Amino acid sequence: MSVTRTGPLPTGEAAEYDVVVVGAGVVGSAIARTLARHPLRIALVEAANDVGDGTSKANTAILHTGFDAAPSTLEARLVREGHRLLSSYAREAGIPVEPLGALLVAWDEEQRAALPRLAEKAERNGHHATRLLSAPELAVREPHLGPGALGALEVPGESVICPWTTTLAYATQAVRSGVDLHLNCRVEKVRPGDPYHRLVTRRGVLRTRLLVNACGLHADAFDALVGREDFTVTPRRGQLLVFDKFARDLVRHILLPVPGPLGKGVLVSPTVYGNVMLGPTAEDLDDKTATDTTAQGLAGLREQGGRILPALLDEEVTAVYAGLRAATGQEDYRIAAHPGLRYVTVGGIRSTGLTASLAIAEHVLGLLADCGLDPGPSRPLAPVRMPNLGEAFPRPYRDAELIAREPEFGMIVCHCERVTRGEIRAALGSTIPPGGLDGLRRRTRARGGRCQGNHCGAEVRALFEERLYEEGAR
Repeated sequence: MSVTRTGPLPTGEAAEYDVVVVGAGVVGSAIARTLARHPLRIALVEAANDVGDGTSKANTAILHTGFDAAPSTLEARLVREGHRLLSSYAREAGIPVEPLGALLVAWDEEQRAALPRLAEKAERNGHHATRLLSAPELAVREPHLGPGALGALEVPGESVICPWTTTLAYATQAVRSGVDLHLNCRVEKVRPGDPYHRLVTRRGVLRTRLLVNACGLHADAFDALVGREDFTVTPRRGQLLVFDKFARDLVRHILLPVPGPLGKGVLVSPTVYGNVMLGPTAEDLDDKTATDTTAQGLAGLREQGGRILPALLDEEVTAVYAGLRAATGQEDYRIAAHPGLRYVTVGGIRSTGLTASLAIAEHVLGLLADCGLDPGPSRPLAPVRMPNLGEAFPRPYRDAELIAREPEFGMIVCHCERVTRGEIRAALGSTIPPGGLDGLRRRTRARGGRCQGNHCGAEVRALFEERLYEEGAR
């Protein structure tokens, strides 16, 4: 297995691949994992210094049923299938998932009138378990809900999930199964050829028979490198507020608004880490790097959150963040094969991409076959079992048997999130070690609590730098 972050890329036959997947977010990592089931030479290439460092790290972390997708679209089919696949995979790989169910809450007569239509839409998408709730029933389900709620549509099966662990699990399993992962490896030019395309990167040249564009926000720019101009990606910023764990008892379900033209709107949702999340906003921008939050955006969230769950505003805010979604002006994914170029574009993957990721990967495998790929026989993937980051599942600091075997799993470093020295050392020595402190946080939750590293930051940094020193010494 091979993970590279620095230095020149391999040369000669070692730089020749059957398929190169560009973009190591949740979708690109899922595609690489699916391809790894076959006897192929695969590379996963990423411009950042870690997997899941773009849209995949900053989303609403919901495992969708697909009940409200536009019926008969590719997205609807892949989300429905992806929900089944990822639910199963999460149990196998140790990804924390909590099936809380969702409530679409109506706050005015127009929204209440829309609920039966949404139930019918769910039926057309194969989700037959929705139910309309009256205002009194809703008040029993969610006693802290603000005044004025007129009713709701109950959607069983909607869940919260850890998006960080999902992406890392896919990439880890891919690497353990033979995929080469090249980080800090931005592709700057594509020179089509036969039998190999040449990918010119900042670290050298890779050659590949077939090419997959899973570049997220930059899918349109990468398309341009191979001479395609099929769509334009508009970054849609979603700002979110994360409330401290004391807020967790205020909400029992994922509270969704009745969808609007810019998306699913502002929701209130528990997280698998024990917090409560409020957001996102929906702001179309020009800048694909604009992940800053704004006073106006956060004030708007607080105003809406105060209506949905008034007591939430009395709780401490642990963090604020913003993510960018890839809007393309079409209510569907932009996934297409270009057989003449031996090239597949996987673009326009919006907020449902986490849920649909494994189904997208299977779909892309079929498109690659249309482009001339003979994947060969299927084979088992290397097993993977990820460290648990979810509060509803056993954590190391409470595992007496583990601590008896390995005492460092009983030594808490980050007290806000109860992260131990053993977890940090395990992450630093893992198949895909973190490229920085933010990557370490996504693997362990260290520095992610209410003090945001004020108390544990020095010790966490020391452990990280100790690892860097050991690698340098070797």
